[in-house]
This record gives sequence, structure tokens and C-alpha cells, in this order.
Amino acid sequence: MSIQAINVRNQFRGKVREIIRGDVVSEVDVETPWGIVTSVITTRSVNDLQLVVGSEVVALVKSTEVSIAKL
Repeated sequence: MSIQAINVRNQFRGKVREIIRGDVVSEVDVETPWGIVTSVITTRSVNDLQLVVGSEVVALVKSTEVSIAKL
């Protein structure tokens, strides 16, 4: 499954392996069939998406930015 409404070609489906929470930003490691993709996103976004270890997500890679979408 890919996110059609978002204009990003590189989409990697996987599961959250680890979340390192900070006061403002958090590091989210996503385990994909091709390896680990790490995203640094706001802690508010982690909370809003209700991300926990094991959540199924899509890592959206554009240039040097990695975004996360919860499935």
C-alpha cells in the first residue's frame, strides 16, 4: 500500500522498531525489508500519530527528509 495523495516516490513500508523521545523532537527507527530508516520528527507528531514500537508505518523519503505516515 502506498500513500497516493502525497507526491513522494520513495515510500518504505515497515514497523516502528524504536522511538527515542525528546522534549521537542523524537527519533523514530522504522524497520523495512531494505533496512532501517530513521526519521527525526516532532514529539507532538509522534503523539498525534500514536506511534509505538510495532506500529505499521510508511517512511516517506524526499531528498534528505524522512516523514512518517501511520497505516
